[in-house]
Amino acid sequence: MNPRSAARLPFALSPVSLGCWQLGGDWGDVTEDSAHAVLAAALDAGVTFLDTADVYGDGRSERLIGAFLAGRSDLPGDLRVATKMGRRADPHEAAAYTLDAFRAWTDRSRENIGVDTLDLVQLHCPPTAVFSADTTYDALDTLVAEGRIGSYGVSVETCEEALTAIARPGVASVQIILNAFRQKPLEEVLPAAVEAGVAIIARVPLASGLLSGKYDEHTTFAANDHRTFNRNGESFDVGETFAGVPFDVGVAAAREISALVGDGALDRDGSQVTTSQLALRWILDQTGVTTVIPGARNAAQARSNAAAADLPPLTAEQSARFAEIYDSAVRPHVHARW
Repeated sequence: MNPRSAARLPFALSPVSLGCWQLGGDWGDVTEDSAHAVLAAALDAGVTFLDTADVYGDGRSERLIGAFLAGRSDLPGDLRVATKMGRRADPHEAAAYTLDAFRAWTDRSRENIGVDTLDLVQLHCPPTAVFSADTTYDALDTLVAEGRIGSYGVSVETCEEALTAIARPGVASVQIILNAFRQKPLEEVLPAAVEAGVAIIARVPLASGLLSGKYDEHTTFAANDHRTFNRNGESFDVGETFAGVPFDVGVAAAREISALVGDGALDRDGSQVTTSQLALRWILDQTGVTTVIPGARNAAQARSNAAAADLPPLTAEQSARFAEIYDSAVRPHVHARW
């Protein structure tokens, strides 16, 4: 993969990277062997950026990554690991975002991953007031000065939060939900990031699997899968599950996107191009996107996702159809909310 860079981030990223939420939990059961197989397949396919968080399985995702890295002698020299912090606060409120808490959270993550300095630490969808507080960025700058972290960024729920963070000169990256069902960031967030030199990390790129085109109205998920227990936002922001799109609406819209996959089109491995790959390619075509971080539950998914980076850009007709599907079916459910 040809790496992508942003002025404020001191390292480049593979255009398709790996989101590691599912390695920790909330996506059903993933064994340690399966997690290591996913990580190995992603790196072997050219992925150089892993994104995790301290609350994914209460640190399990970080620890699995740490164990994998420690056990592999041929790691790429440009491999970077990002984590996120803040959701361990209980109660989760702005007052909890202090320098002492940041130190404690990052020390735990450094131990879990097995590094002295974390490459990139992102505030994990904190209360909105955190993005406007000078003390937030003073504390993050202190972590950099102390060598606990190399760079910092934010993960946001809303476009307004993203724009607030981009205006801060120390913010190197913004992680935001961006996919065919969540197109609002194209309007202001991506142009602002390009102008400021901020990396854009596109998360929930497949709308929790909806954009794989594999689900129908009768699909069910395990009880410990957030696609069951957070369907209506019971545990965290509903936008994190199916990108906030009602399940039946998303299934129908995904069918329309699946119809855009050309007959006979092959990826770099010689396999038929999938709906997931087309959806990832749409994100990569958006000006300002630095990387996209799909998750994977097995090695084959990790390889298939990575292969999306080598697909040609979508045709003008395909891109126009993505916009039409969003405007006609999805926009009324999500656009004004986030």
